Amino acid sequence: MRLRPYIESKDFEYIKNWSTDERTHALWCANRFAYPVEKENFHEVLALIADRFGDCPFVATEDDGTVIGFFCYSLNLESNEGMLKFVMIDPALRGKGNGKAMLQLALDYAFQITKAAAVNLSVFTDNPAAQKCYESVGFTIKKTELNAFPFKDESWGRCNMTKENRGV
Repeated sequence: MRLRPYIESKDFEYIKNWSTDERTHALWCANRFAYPVEKENFHEVLALIADRFGDCPFVATEDDGTVIGFFCYSLNLESNEGMLKFVMIDPALRGKGNGKAMLQLALDYAFQITKAAAVNLSVFTDNPAAQKCYESVGFTIKKTELNAFPFKDESWGRCNMTKENRGV
């Protein structure tokens, strides 16, 4: 597996089909992107978070270049903490270690290249598979906010998770 910057002209075609239903979509992006995922909206949101927070989108690829994962990363220079957002793996490839491998590469980038002291992310309590994946690479729960996100007739909690850079 490899990481590279997201290329708007070719990578969206992979990612657009990964939100297979409204609930999965909301678990992934808290409805920050339209459902179903549309190219114009997707790129508008990416541009907005790049301008506002400095987020950079990345993809994970197989060695042959096939896109299998996506995430955004930013570094807060004041706190020296990185933030991962919109972490997703192609649904056909979930449960096979791909999420863990992509996260490890993202953490390597954050700690070795951007020199972040820690990396943070948020995950909904109704997404235990994702939380387990994050824990498998060393993220720990910093705090949990109950009833943080309404989805239809549900109310999801949100866990803020962190992993410190032990090498700093």
